[in-house]
Amino acid sequence: MFGTTKAYSGFSVNDIEAARTFYGDTLGLRVSEEHGMLILHIAGDRDILVYPKQDHTPATYTILNFPVDDIEAAVEELSRRGVRFERYDHLKADDKGIFRGGGPLIAWFTDPAGNVLSVLQET
Repeated sequence: MFGTTKAYSGFSVNDIEAARTFYGDTLGLRVSEEHGMLILHIAGDRDILVYPKQDHTPATYTILNFPVDDIEAAVEELSRRGVRFERYDHLKADDKGIFRGGGPLIAWFTDPAGNVLSVLQET
């Protein structure tokens, strides 16, 4: 039934303007707005809906992963843009915030609404 439809994902934030600035300016994504909601236009011709929710609760899992060729360079550039990388007690990261404990190299950060995102480099 849905094999030929263009599905898309979405998530909530508590401040659309802060989200627009973060996703558009800080992360450099193309962002548009319709009906008070944002649309993130990501590579691969897939859109992601970002909608306001007054009682927003941040996702406790990674909602969006950005694969990169060079995680060191990506983390450095994001840090220059003001992104702070998360540290988790059960996943020891290096001084830059990169987890190197198996699987892809990954560094987690949050958007202004507290939703978890990552950059990752597959090994």
